[in-house]
Amino acid sequence: MRVLLIVAHPLDDSFAKAATARVRSTLERRGMEVDLIDLYADGFDPRLTGDERRGYFASPYDFGAVEGYVDRLKAADKLALVFPQWWFNMPAILKGFFDRVFVPGVAFDHGPGGGLIAGLTNIDALYVVSSTGAPWWYVRLYMGDPARRQIGRGMRGVLNPKSRFRMLTLHDMDKMTTERACAFLDRVERAFLKF
Repeated sequence: MRVLLIVAHPLDDSFAKAATARVRSTLERRGMEVDLIDLYADGFDPRLTGDERRGYFASPYDFGAVEGYVDRLKAADKLALVFPQWWFNMPAILKGFFDRVFVPGVAFDHGPGGGLIAGLTNIDALYVVSSTGAPWWYVRLYMGDPARRQIGRGMRGVLNPKSRFRMLTLHDMDKMTTERACAFLDRVERAFLKF
């Protein structure tokens, strides 16, 4: 079982990196192969180029500039994302990763007459670990939980139709205590024991 684990945070001493380490160790203890992509450490360029955008409806789409990432995505059985929510959504580097790697011929194909045909049917589970400085009620009730909606509805649509989705979010990071952080990491570990 191969898991593609993607983290998006620029600081090595961040909570996101601690959560990533917990996810990775949990999965490896279970005997899973973990392929870690640290977008900031890789220096991933999130900017979709003009040529990439112009070729979006070309067949085949030219994903040569990100082919290594595409190969790793296609080789995965499961996908895990770890990121903070900034301005109620994912960091731009992660959004750019989706823009440049989850492309036609990889994540989906354009259906005849419109619509999308899922292309990542090899992925049967998508788990997200996230954090936000805002309280849960503000994120969910006032903002409508944009990160969960975008990933849970949009991205999940290009995966195996029977794929499992779960998102664990630690709210109120601005008022974090060591006890709450540790309890959340324990919750993350329990979730990934069932991944």
